[in-house]
Amino acid sequence: MQHANGPRGLLICGTTSDAGKSLLTAGMCRWLVRRGVRVAPFKSQNMSNNSMVCPDGAEIGRAQWVQAVAARVVPEAAMNPVLLKPGSDRRSHVVLMGRPHGELGTGEWATGRRELAETAYAAFEDLASRFDVVLAEGAGSAAEVNLRGGDYVNLGMARAMNLPVVVVGDIDRGGVLAAMYGTWALVDAADRAHLRGWIVNKFRGDVDLLRPGLEVITERTGLPVLGVVPWLEGAWLDGEDALALGGWSRAVDTHPPSSGTLRVAVVGFPRLSNATDVDALAAEPGVDVTITADPDTVTGADLVVLPGSRATLDDLAWLRSRGLDEPLTARARRGAPILGICGGYQMLAREIHDPDGVESRDVRSVEGLGLLPTRVDFAREKALATPSGAWRGHVVRAYEIHHGVATVPAGQEGVEPFLDGWRSGAAFGTTWHGAFENDAFRRAFLTEAAALSGSTFRVATTAPGFAARRESMIERLADAVEEHLDTEALLALMGLQA
Repeated sequence: MQHANGPRGLLICGTTSDAGKSLLTAGMCRWLVRRGVRVAPFKSQNMSNNSMVCPDGAEIGRAQWVQAVAARVVPEAAMNPVLLKPGSDRRSHVVLMGRPHGELGTGEWATGRRELAETAYAAFEDLASRFDVVLAEGAGSAAEVNLRGGDYVNLGMARAMNLPVVVVGDIDRGGVLAAMYGTWALVDAADRAHLRGWIVNKFRGDVDLLRPGLEVITERTGLPVLGVVPWLEGAWLDGEDALALGGWSRAVDTHPPSSGTLRVAVVGFPRLSNATDVDALAAEPGVDVTITADPDTVTGADLVVLPGSRATLDDLAWLRSRGLDEPLTARARRGAPILGICGGYQMLAREIHDPDGVESRDVRSVEGLGLLPTRVDFAREKALATPSGAWRGHVVRAYEIHHGVATVPAGQEGVEPFLDGWRSGAAFGTTWHGAFENDAFRRAFLTEAAALSGSTFRVATTAPGFAARRESMIERLADAVEEHLDTEALLALMGLQA
């Protein structure tokens, strides 16, 4: 594959959020790799609390990490130079080139974005100098004209880097033809000049019934429809958004458990982060995962998970306001298992201190749920690492993203180590994200949880592992790109030729 003079990349935008840009980009990365193209994924700005730690310790959005896996390259900070992690409705924590970089409020957007944009453009240039092509993913809708003045991720990026743009529309949510035409009509002429085509995503049914509408879109906009990608059952791993919006709940699993069902209740914090930790549990045959804020559901579940949180003290206050603290305490008394991960682990402590306001602006110290004999202190410096360890002989590789540091008083009895954290009775806690993607460890832990809860659930040891499922998903996405998109047109847009 040779690169002709012309564009060094392609920008994949959407008519809406959750149009499928992230997974489609991953599929296109693998499709290009199959053709011998050295491709790098890129998203100039990601707003998400689902992130990963790269081998060099840089923090990037989960979607770009998965896309790097699809491209068979080492994930790095340049692939997601700006990561915004919402701390409240009006402020976001900024991660710049993989490292903490303060906060950005809605009122600071006009001035604060300049440095972010310059960093994003430099990162794109860097990747373009080292790879044959850069597949850039947009954010939200390409037609957010209210934000256009400060945009450096959608058409602002296209203009700055002179990139062709394809726009993806989600037909499953309805109104895709209007969304496509509306996108074309709303953007100004200079931005419109970068649009090169449309892709319909998540289609179910007979394409012949859709074709007349596609012909109208091409006639009205002058832009070709580059393909119709069907609904892909099971393409749901590593979601960018919170689990409440994830597709795992509707996945069909063809590998039944050895026996029984394990009911897992995940507390749906308002500031839930790294929700992908639960993906691996949900992928296990026979594990039924529910996002909940209902005390009765928490009481009746076989296992309760307190996931990560970007605002631990605020989410702990929310948990108490919903009356979830009492059923959690009752579970601990009767020996029913509770798992806390990162922020959820911190909530299980006896006391939590944030004297410098690292995560909370209003509260400095609170009592935790008291289910683990730990004290949590928030440090200004964020811990970013990719640790490894073991539990009951099972190797665990994971990643850390946290400010809170948990300690156990000297001489404390009745606790035992659990990864980097602790177990007391039926309460388990760790700061390690991604631990449950380790198949043997996950199945050993679920077996322990089933025994503690009295569930008849037994793991299906012959079912595919989590990494194998991810790889299968990426391959299916690449197959869909090859089968359903005009690949020759896409190669031409990227300046690639056979």
